[in-house]
Amino acid sequence: MSTRRHRIVHRTVMRYDGDVVASHNELRMTPLSEPGQTTLEARIRVRPHSWSNVYTDHWGTQVMAVESQGAHDTLEIEAMSTVERAETVAEASGTGWDALANEQTRDLLSELITATPRTTTTEELTKIAQAARDEPTPRAAAQAISTQVHERMSYAKGVTEVSDTAEDAWSKGQGVCQDFAHITLAALRCIGIPSRYVSGYVASEPDLERGRSCPGESHAWIEIWDGAWMPYDPTNLAPVGLDHVVVGRGRDYDDVAPFRGMYAGPELSELDVEITFTRVS
Repeated sequence: MSTRRHRIVHRTVMRYDGDVVASHNELRMTPLSEPGQTTLEARIRVRPHSWSNVYTDHWGTQVMAVESQGAHDTLEIEAMSTVERAETVAEASGTGWDALANEQTRDLLSELITATPRTTTTEELTKIAQAARDEPTPRAAAQAISTQVHERMSYAKGVTEVSDTAEDAWSKGQGVCQDFAHITLAALRCIGIPSRYVSGYVASEPDLERGRSCPGESHAWIEIWDGAWMPYDPTNLAPVGLDHVVVGRGRDYDDVAPFRGMYAGPELSELDVEITFTRVS
């Protein structure tokens, strides 16, 4: 069985126009431990730091709630982890459409079939999804939808905003991984395929040599349920591999945002984010 070990450092620095009195934030930056992925080491440092609490949210993601009291004009967050990824064997063909129509299945996975404000569909996207419904299996339909989305959308940074919905990105015809994931989820859910948003990290250089480092990227992909959860990367139109590191899952980006919170003070003047990805073995 092939394995790959990665060292990931995710550093965020926020600078304000003056002193912030207090800030309260939630951080989702710790990779999960699950079949195919083991987090060997993980820690998060926050400066300044007054109080923190770690818990697991509704979707199984580890969250650090952190509070920074006292005047500060800079907030620094550094998340460091060592993760081992291993190949997992996917089911050969998955289940059929009849299994997805089962009342018990639909009840159990109802949150992942229902559209969210981020994943409402358009008339054009609905037609693409309905055409894919003619495929013999949900898995084949998901691949057909991903192909259509990839042909219609082009990858481009700076065109969409982090707050954009699937409809927003679809109308622009361009976007980043978050947009590709939201659009694909919108299409899958409108034909009854349970699907979820996955947030994590990837290396900017595929198949990085051992001992080498490169810039890392926050990345988003999806998982569909067709008897078991099957991951797929619609941005790259490719299976999820050993360089994908899972941090969290949810209905859409709002459930897995790496950083979310509030503060009392002047406006944010500068935000720096740097991710370094090192292949250890």
